[in-house]
Amino acid sequence: MSEAVAVVRASRPNFLVLAPLCVGLGVAVAWQQGEAPALLDTLLVFVGALLAHASVNLLNEYEDFISGLDLITSRTPFSGGSGALPEVPGAAKRVLVAAIGTLALVILIGLYFLWQRGLPMLVLGTAGVMLVLTYTRWITRSPLLCLFAPGIGFGPVMILGTLVALGTRLDATAITVSVISLLLVSELLLINQIPDVEADRKIGRRHLVITLGTRAAARFVSALFVSGYVVLVTSVFAGWLPLPSIMSLATAPFALWLAWKLPGVINQPAALNVLLGANVAILLATLALLIVGLSL
Repeated sequence: MSEAVAVVRASRPNFLVLAPLCVGLGVAVAWQQGEAPALLDTLLVFVGALLAHASVNLLNEYEDFISGLDLITSRTPFSGGSGALPEVPGAAKRVLVAAIGTLALVILIGLYFLWQRGLPMLVLGTAGVMLVLTYTRWITRSPLLCLFAPGIGFGPVMILGTLVALGTRLDATAITVSVISLLLVSELLLINQIPDVEADRKIGRRHLVITLGTRAAARFVSALFVSGYVVLVTSVFAGWLPLPSIMSLATAPFALWLAWKLPGVINQPAALNVLLGANVAILLATLALLIVGLSL
């Protein structure tokens, strides 16, 4: 494998669909408000979100390789990194350069929107950059921060940042959608930490799976899932989300099935991998259905 291919793999392209979905939620809220965002601004927001997601992935891969975590992790298709750097160690510097380069482009796009929108963009943009820079090295040492940081990044920062960048309002619909995303993305990262628990413990990480154990983490997965759907239903009845948004509940039976099965397969890698894959599908489908519901 060439170093260039290793850099691409380290960006984890298979998982970059999450950022466009979160931006799509912001754009759908803007349309639901009756606003028609400028095409250039919309494209820049999508590009910035993709680059930010790629940057945090690249930085995470680089730091996990330097710390030695990549060498002791049992990788799955959904956790443990891409494995690109253990296979091509000479690509490490290129991965770091790519991480810094993509983040620099994100900051440039952010400066454009800062010029357009002012202080709110500065607050959300700074929060996003800090999450990218601090996640692997520092946030993973704090259980609660590690639990909610990914959700904050893809929920309030990305979705509300999209709305600010497009010059639209931060109303109850926007806040609700960002909270649903916060809960579901936090759940995604939490469940993906279960297979890595022993390797993470050895290098000094302190997320909830380590501090509370895998059984308690499985209960947290259930709680986050249920909380997301409760917020969805409550918001529809309160009028914060349009009625068609209720179609997102179509994924709830699958989420409940996953939460029921998870405690019994924690120590069965093959069965756990099936649930990790189902979990990704449930999250992406829920967000996509929410976009459709907001757009109808």
